[in-house]
Amino acid sequence: MNFSATFSLQKNDLLVTISFFLIVVLATIASRQLRLTSENALLFEDTTYLKVDQRTNLEGLIESLDSLNVDYDQQELRWASRILGWRTFQRGNYEINGYYSYEVFLSKLSRGIQDPVPVVILPGITKERFALSVSNQVSINEEDMLDIFQDSLFLDELGLTTEELFGRMLPETYRIYWTSTPKELVRRVLREFESTVIDVYSDSTDALGYSIQDVLTMASIVEWEANLEEEKAVISGLYWNRLNQRMRLQADPTVNFAIGERRRLLFEDYEFEHPFNTYLNRGLPPGPVTNPSLSTIKATLFPEEHNYIYMVANPEGGHIFTETFEEHQVESAKWRRWLREQYRIKRARDAENSSSER
Repeated sequence: MNFSATFSLQKNDLLVTISFFLIVVLATIASRQLRLTSENALLFEDTTYLKVDQRTNLEGLIESLDSLNVDYDQQELRWASRILGWRTFQRGNYEINGYYSYEVFLSKLSRGIQDPVPVVILPGITKERFALSVSNQVSINEEDMLDIFQDSLFLDELGLTTEELFGRMLPETYRIYWTSTPKELVRRVLREFESTVIDVYSDSTDALGYSIQDVLTMASIVEWEANLEEEKAVISGLYWNRLNQRMRLQADPTVNFAIGERRRLLFEDYEFEHPFNTYLNRGLPPGPVTNPSLSTIKATLFPEEHNYIYMVANPEGGHIFTETFEEHQVESAKWRRWLREQYRIKRARDAENSSSER
Protein backbone atom coordinates (compact mmCIF):
# COMPACT_ATOMS: atom_id res chain seq x y z
CA MET A 1 0.00 0.00 0.00
CA ASN A 2 1.50 3.37 -1.03
CA PHE A 3 1.71 6.48 1.15
CA SER A 4 -1.26 8.16 -0.52
CA ALA A 5 -3.53 5.22 0.14
CA THR A 6 -2.35 4.95 3.75
CA PHE A 7 -2.95 8.66 4.34
CA SER A 8 -6.39 8.46 2.79
CA LEU A 9 -7.30 5.53 5.05
CA GLN A 10 -6.06 7.34 8.18
CA LYS A 11 -7.99 10.43 7.10
CA ASN A 12 -11.17 8.39 6.76
CA ASP A 13 -10.63 6.82 10.19
CA LEU A 14 -10.13 10.26 11.70
CA LEU A 15 -13.29 11.57 10.06
CA VAL A 16 -15.21 8.56 11.36
CA THR A 17 -13.82 9.12 14.87
CA ILE A 18 -14.62 12.85 14.78
CA SER A 19 -18.08 12.16 13.41
CA PHE A 20 -18.71 9.58 16.08
CA PHE A 21 -17.48 11.99 18.77
CA LEU A 22 -19.71 14.77 17.41
CA ILE A 23 -22.68 12.42 17.35
CA VAL A 24 -22.04 11.43 20.98
CA VAL A 25 -21.65 15.09 22.02
CA LEU A 26 -24.78 16.18 20.15
CA ALA A 27 -26.73 13.22 21.51
CA THR A 28 -25.59 14.11 25.04
CA ILE A 29 -26.54 17.75 24.56
CA ALA A 30 -29.88 16.77 23.05
CA SER A 31 -30.50 14.35 25.87
CA ARG A 32 -29.68 16.97 28.49
CA GLN A 33 -31.77 19.58 26.72
CA LEU A 34 -34.62 17.11 26.72
CA ARG A 35 -34.04 16.46 30.42
CA LEU A 36 -33.82 20.19 31.07
CA THR A 37 -37.32 20.78 29.71
CA SER A 38 -38.76 17.42 30.73
CA GLU A 39 -41.60 17.39 33.25
CA ASN A 40 -40.21 14.09 34.56
CA ALA A 41 -36.61 15.11 35.23
CA LEU A 42 -36.92 14.42 38.98
CA LEU A 43 -39.06 11.80 40.66
CA PHE A 44 -39.90 11.78 44.37
CA GLU A 45 -41.81 8.53 44.83
CA ASP A 46 -42.76 9.29 48.43
CA THR A 47 -43.81 12.61 49.91
CA THR A 48 -40.61 14.28 51.05
CA TYR A 49 -40.30 17.25 53.38
CA LEU A 50 -37.22 19.22 52.50
CA LYS A 51 -36.25 21.71 55.20
CA VAL A 52 -33.75 24.40 54.27
CA ASP A 53 -32.57 25.87 57.58
CA GLN A 54 -31.00 28.95 56.04
CA ARG A 55 -30.49 30.63 52.69
CA THR A 56 -28.08 28.39 50.82
CA ASN A 57 -26.32 27.69 47.53
CA LEU A 58 -26.53 24.63 45.29
CA GLU A 59 -24.03 22.64 47.33
CA GLY A 60 -26.09 23.26 50.45
CA LEU A 61 -29.20 22.09 48.61
CA ILE A 62 -27.42 18.95 47.44
CA GLU A 63 -26.35 18.27 51.02
CA SER A 64 -29.98 18.55 52.17
CA LEU A 65 -31.19 16.23 49.39
CA ASP A 66 -28.51 13.68 50.21
CA SER A 67 -29.56 13.69 53.87
CA LEU A 68 -33.03 12.57 52.72
CA ASN A 69 -31.62 9.71 50.61
CA VAL A 70 -33.29 11.09 47.48
CA ASP A 71 -32.33 9.31 44.22
CA TYR A 72 -31.20 11.90 41.66
CA ASP A 73 -28.26 12.79 39.39
CA GLN A 74 -26.02 15.31 41.17
CA GLN A 75 -24.06 16.32 38.08
CA GLU A 76 -27.19 16.82 36.03
CA LEU A 77 -28.71 18.94 38.81
CA ARG A 78 -25.57 21.09 38.88
CA TRP A 79 -25.72 21.45 35.09
CA ALA A 80 -29.42 22.37 35.18
CA SER A 81 -28.83 24.92 37.97
CA ARG A 82 -26.05 26.57 35.98
CA ILE A 83 -28.02 26.65 32.72
CA LEU A 84 -31.29 27.84 34.28
CA GLY A 85 -29.65 30.34 36.62
CA TRP A 86 -31.27 29.09 39.84
CA ARG A 87 -28.30 29.02 42.20
CA THR A 88 -29.51 30.44 45.54
CA PHE A 89 -32.27 28.79 47.59
CA GLN A 90 -34.47 30.25 50.31
CA ARG A 91 -35.00 29.10 53.87
CA GLY A 92 -38.21 27.14 54.35
CA ASN A 93 -40.07 23.85 54.37
CA TYR A 94 -40.89 22.34 50.99
CA GLU A 95 -43.21 19.42 50.40
CA ILE A 96 -41.96 17.46 47.39
CA ASN A 97 -43.91 14.61 45.80
CA GLY A 98 -44.14 13.13 42.30
CA TYR A 99 -42.47 14.31 39.10
CA TYR A 100 -40.75 17.69 38.63
CA SER A 101 -38.92 19.48 35.88
CA TYR A 102 -35.65 21.08 36.89
CA GLU A 103 -37.19 24.50 36.25
CA VAL A 104 -40.15 23.88 38.55
CA PHE A 105 -38.08 22.23 41.28
CA LEU A 106 -35.24 24.75 41.37
CA SER A 107 -37.42 27.83 40.95
CA LYS A 108 -39.74 26.68 43.78
CA LEU A 109 -36.84 26.61 46.23
CA SER A 110 -35.10 29.65 44.81
CA ARG A 111 -38.24 31.79 45.09
CA GLY A 112 -39.02 30.41 48.55
CA ILE A 113 -42.44 29.04 47.55
CA GLN A 114 -42.70 26.84 50.63
CA ASP A 115 -45.56 24.67 51.82
CA PRO A 116 -47.30 25.06 55.20
CA VAL A 117 -46.79 22.39 57.84
CA PRO A 118 -49.40 21.03 60.27
CA VAL A 119 -49.11 22.59 63.73
CA VAL A 120 -51.10 20.91 66.48
CA ILE A 121 -52.19 22.94 69.51
CA LEU A 122 -53.41 20.79 72.38
CA PRO A 123 -56.07 21.82 74.92
CA GLY A 124 -55.51 22.44 78.60
CA ILE A 125 -51.77 23.11 78.42
CA THR A 126 -49.50 25.74 79.93
CA LYS A 127 -47.77 28.55 78.04
CA GLU A 128 -44.47 26.76 78.62
CA ARG A 129 -45.70 23.53 77.10
CA PHE A 130 -47.27 25.46 74.23
CA ALA A 131 -43.97 27.18 73.44
CA LEU A 132 -42.06 23.89 73.56
CA SER A 133 -44.60 22.14 71.33
CA VAL A 134 -44.59 24.92 68.73
CA SER A 135 -40.78 25.02 68.65
CA ASN A 136 -40.80 21.31 67.84
CA GLN A 137 -43.16 21.81 64.89
CA VAL A 138 -41.95 25.00 63.19
CA SER A 139 -38.77 27.07 63.11
CA ILE A 140 -39.61 29.21 66.14
CA ASN A 141 -37.35 29.45 69.15
CA GLU A 142 -39.05 28.23 72.33
CA GLU A 143 -38.05 31.32 74.33
CA ASP A 144 -39.20 33.68 71.57
CA MET A 145 -42.57 31.94 71.50
CA LEU A 146 -42.94 32.23 75.26
CA ASP A 147 -41.86 35.89 75.25
CA ILE A 148 -44.73 36.86 72.94
CA PHE A 149 -47.16 36.41 75.85
CA GLN A 150 -45.17 38.98 77.85
CA ASP A 151 -44.73 41.49 75.00
CA SER A 152 -46.51 44.54 76.44
CA LEU A 153 -46.66 46.40 73.12
CA PHE A 154 -48.16 43.39 71.36
CA LEU A 155 -50.63 42.78 74.21
CA ASP A 156 -51.66 46.46 74.18
CA GLU A 157 -52.17 46.29 70.43
CA LEU A 158 -54.48 43.28 70.86
CA GLY A 159 -56.16 44.73 73.96
CA LEU A 160 -55.59 41.51 75.89
CA THR A 161 -53.77 40.39 79.02
CA THR A 162 -51.29 37.53 78.98
CA GLU A 163 -53.92 35.07 80.25
CA GLU A 164 -56.60 36.36 77.88
CA LEU A 165 -54.29 35.94 74.90
CA PHE A 166 -53.23 32.44 75.83
CA GLY A 167 -56.82 31.43 76.54
CA ARG A 168 -57.54 32.20 72.88
CA MET A 169 -54.92 29.74 71.61
CA LEU A 170 -57.72 27.52 70.33
CA PRO A 171 -56.73 23.83 70.20
CA GLU A 172 -56.76 22.71 66.58
CA THR A 173 -54.47 21.56 63.77
CA TYR A 174 -53.33 24.56 61.77
CA ARG A 175 -51.48 24.82 58.46
CA ILE A 176 -48.69 27.30 59.14
CA TYR A 177 -45.51 28.19 57.30
CA TRP A 178 -42.42 26.70 58.89
CA THR A 179 -40.67 30.09 58.84
CA SER A 180 -43.51 31.94 60.57
CA THR A 181 -42.64 34.31 63.40
CA PRO A 182 -44.27 34.00 66.85
CA LYS A 183 -46.53 36.98 66.09
CA GLU A 184 -47.61 35.49 62.75
CA LEU A 185 -48.48 32.20 64.41
CA VAL A 186 -50.44 33.87 67.23
CA ARG A 187 -52.34 36.07 64.77
CA ARG A 188 -53.24 33.00 62.71
CA VAL A 189 -54.68 31.27 65.79
CA LEU A 190 -56.52 34.44 66.85
CA ARG A 191 -58.20 34.62 63.43
CA GLU A 192 -59.41 31.06 63.94
CA PHE A 193 -60.72 31.92 67.41
CA GLU A 194 -62.51 34.95 65.96
CA SER A 195 -64.21 33.00 63.18
CA THR A 196 -64.91 29.81 65.16
CA VAL A 197 -65.94 31.22 68.53
CA ILE A 198 -66.70 34.94 68.52
CA ASP A 199 -68.47 35.13 65.14
CA VAL A 200 -70.52 32.01 65.83
CA TYR A 201 -71.35 32.31 69.53
CA SER A 202 -71.60 36.03 70.31
CA ASP A 203 -75.40 35.82 70.57
CA SER A 204 -75.11 32.81 72.89
CA THR A 205 -72.80 34.64 75.27
CA ASP A 206 -75.23 37.56 75.36
CA ALA A 207 -78.10 35.19 76.13
CA LEU A 208 -76.06 33.65 78.94
CA GLY A 209 -75.53 37.12 80.39
CA TYR A 210 -71.74 37.01 80.31
CA SER A 211 -69.04 38.31 78.01
CA ILE A 212 -67.03 36.08 75.70
CA GLN A 213 -64.10 36.67 78.03
CA ASP A 214 -66.11 35.45 81.03
CA VAL A 215 -67.17 32.35 79.11
CA LEU A 216 -63.59 31.66 78.04
CA THR A 217 -62.38 32.02 81.63
CA MET A 218 -65.05 29.63 82.89
CA ALA A 219 -64.32 27.21 80.04
CA SER A 220 -60.66 27.14 81.01
CA ILE A 221 -61.63 26.00 84.53
CA VAL A 222 -63.92 23.31 83.10
CA GLU A 223 -61.11 22.19 80.76
CA TRP A 224 -58.84 21.38 83.69
CA GLU A 225 -61.61 20.00 85.87
CA ALA A 226 -63.31 17.61 83.45
CA ASN A 227 -61.58 14.32 82.66
CA LEU A 228 -64.60 12.98 80.79
CA GLU A 229 -66.13 14.69 77.76
CA GLU A 230 -69.66 13.86 78.91
CA GLU A 231 -69.13 15.70 82.22
CA LYS A 232 -68.14 19.06 80.75
CA ALA A 233 -71.67 20.48 80.49
CA VAL A 234 -72.51 19.15 83.98
CA ILE A 235 -69.44 20.79 85.52
CA SER A 236 -70.02 24.09 83.73
CA GLY A 237 -73.61 24.05 84.98
CA LEU A 238 -72.35 23.47 88.51
CA TYR A 239 -69.94 26.41 88.37
CA TRP A 240 -72.54 28.72 86.82
CA ASN A 241 -74.89 27.69 89.66
CA ARG A 242 -72.27 28.69 92.22
CA LEU A 243 -71.63 31.98 90.49
CA ASN A 244 -75.33 32.80 90.16
CA GLN A 245 -75.87 31.99 93.84
CA ARG A 246 -72.99 34.34 94.74
CA MET A 247 -70.98 31.48 96.15
CA ARG A 248 -67.23 31.34 95.78
CA LEU A 249 -66.33 29.17 92.81
CA GLN A 250 -63.82 27.20 94.90
CA ALA A 251 -62.39 25.71 91.71
CA ASP A 252 -59.23 23.66 92.24
CA PRO A 253 -57.81 24.56 88.79
CA THR A 254 -57.58 28.20 89.84
CA VAL A 255 -55.45 27.19 92.82
CA ASN A 256 -53.26 25.02 90.60
CA PHE A 257 -52.78 28.03 88.35
CA ALA A 258 -52.00 30.27 91.32
CA ILE A 259 -49.29 27.99 92.71
CA GLY A 260 -47.96 27.33 89.20
CA GLU A 261 -48.22 23.56 89.36
CA ARG A 262 -50.81 20.93 88.46
CA ARG A 263 -50.81 18.37 91.25
CA ARG A 264 -52.95 17.11 94.10
CA LEU A 265 -53.55 20.14 96.29
CA LEU A 266 -52.61 20.38 99.95
CA PHE A 267 -54.65 22.17 102.62
CA GLU A 268 -52.19 25.06 102.73
CA ASP A 269 -52.49 25.56 98.95
CA TYR A 270 -56.08 26.73 99.36
CA GLU A 271 -54.85 29.58 101.56
CA PHE A 272 -52.32 30.80 98.99
CA GLU A 273 -52.85 34.52 98.43
CA HIS A 274 -53.29 35.07 94.70
CA PRO A 275 -55.85 36.93 92.50
CA PHE A 276 -56.72 33.64 90.75
CA ASN A 277 -57.44 31.68 93.94
CA THR A 278 -61.24 31.33 93.87
CA TYR A 279 -61.27 29.84 97.35
CA LEU A 280 -60.28 33.27 98.66
CA ASN A 281 -61.75 35.57 95.99
CA ARG A 282 -65.34 35.79 94.80
CA GLY A 283 -66.39 35.67 91.18
CA LEU A 284 -64.43 34.55 88.16
CA PRO A 285 -60.63 34.78 88.21
CA PRO A 286 -59.02 37.65 86.23
CA GLY A 287 -58.56 35.47 83.13
CA PRO A 288 -58.33 31.94 81.73
CA VAL A 289 -56.11 29.42 83.50
CA THR A 290 -55.45 27.49 80.26
CA ASN A 291 -56.59 27.24 76.62
CA PRO A 292 -59.94 25.40 76.45
CA SER A 293 -61.02 23.30 73.48
CA LEU A 294 -63.99 24.22 71.31
CA SER A 295 -66.03 21.38 72.83
CA THR A 296 -65.37 22.78 76.32
CA ILE A 297 -66.31 26.29 75.22
CA LYS A 298 -69.58 24.90 73.82
CA ALA A 299 -70.26 22.99 77.04
CA THR A 300 -69.70 26.20 78.98
CA LEU A 301 -71.98 28.18 76.70
CA PHE A 302 -74.69 25.54 76.89
CA PRO A 303 -74.45 24.11 80.43
CA GLU A 304 -76.62 21.30 81.65
CA GLU A 305 -79.49 22.60 83.74
CA HIS A 306 -79.48 21.06 87.22
CA ASN A 307 -79.20 22.04 90.89
CA TYR A 308 -75.74 20.63 91.59
CA ILE A 309 -73.33 22.86 93.45
CA TYR A 310 -70.91 20.26 94.84
CA MET A 311 -68.75 17.58 93.26
CA VAL A 312 -66.05 15.18 94.32
CA ALA A 313 -63.84 12.85 92.29
CA ASN A 314 -64.66 9.15 91.94
CA PRO A 315 -62.42 6.13 91.25
CA GLU A 316 -63.57 5.95 87.61
CA GLY A 317 -61.93 9.27 86.74
CA GLY A 318 -65.15 11.26 86.82
CA HIS A 319 -67.11 13.02 89.56
CA ILE A 320 -70.05 12.49 91.89
CA PHE A 321 -72.36 15.54 91.81
CA THR A 322 -74.58 16.57 94.71
CA GLU A 323 -76.99 19.36 95.59
CA THR A 324 -76.46 19.69 99.34
CA PHE A 325 -73.40 20.03 101.55
CA GLU A 326 -74.51 17.02 103.61
CA GLU A 327 -74.57 14.82 100.49
CA HIS A 328 -71.22 16.22 99.50
CA GLN A 329 -69.70 15.30 102.87
CA VAL A 330 -70.88 11.70 102.48
CA GLU A 331 -69.37 11.37 99.00
CA SER A 332 -66.17 13.12 100.07
CA ALA A 333 -65.74 10.62 102.90
CA LYS A 334 -66.11 7.74 100.41
CA TRP A 335 -63.44 9.30 98.18
CA ARG A 336 -61.04 9.78 101.09
CA ARG A 337 -61.50 6.13 102.16
CA TRP A 338 -60.80 4.98 98.63
CA LEU A 339 -57.66 7.12 98.45
CA ARG A 340 -56.39 5.78 101.80
CA GLU A 341 -56.92 2.24 100.52
CA GLN A 342 -54.97 2.99 97.35
CA TYR A 343 -52.10 4.41 99.42
CA ARG A 344 -52.17 1.30 101.65
CA ILE A 345 -52.04 -1.00 98.61
CA LYS A 346 -49.16 1.01 97.15
CA ARG A 347 -47.18 0.90 100.38
CA ALA A 348 -47.69 -2.86 100.65
CA ARG A 349 -46.60 -3.36 97.05
CA ASP A 350 -43.52 -1.16 97.51
CA ALA A 351 -42.57 -3.06 100.67
CA GLU A 352 -42.98 -6.39 98.87
CA ASN A 353 -40.83 -5.23 95.95
CA SER A 354 -38.19 -3.87 98.35
CA SER A 355 -37.92 -7.15 100.25
CA SER A 356 -37.73 -9.21 97.03
CA GLU A 357 -34.77 -7.12 95.84
CA ARG A 358 -32.70 -7.94 98.93
